[in-house]
Amino acid sequence: MRPEVLAFIADGPLPDGDGSEEEIDRRCRQLDAVSRRVTGEEARALVDCFGPDDCYGVAWTLLHLIETGPNPVIKARPAPDANEWHVRLWRRADNAGLYPAP
Repeated sequence: MRPEVLAFIADGPLPDGDGSEEEIDRRCRQLDAVSRRVTGEEARALVDCFGPDDCYGVAWTLLHLIETGPNPVIKARPAPDANEWHVRLWRRADNAGLYPAP
């Protein structure tokens, strides 16, 4: 895994809307440092970095970064109480026809 991805993952999930401006800016810089086309391993690890909300749009940047890798990253329909971003990734892959027909 590339050092830029490891650094982002090491800082854990994105903060929620109460995160400080400095922390959110730092996480944005970390994401910007990751060149696009993540590996499958990187994408799977990055999925665990979603926080409880959209973190002022940073979660969308993370979602789009994950989608540059091999898809689908989420292999099965998430549980009803799953993180909304996991559900969103699954739904987008499902809408794109990336899962086998039932």
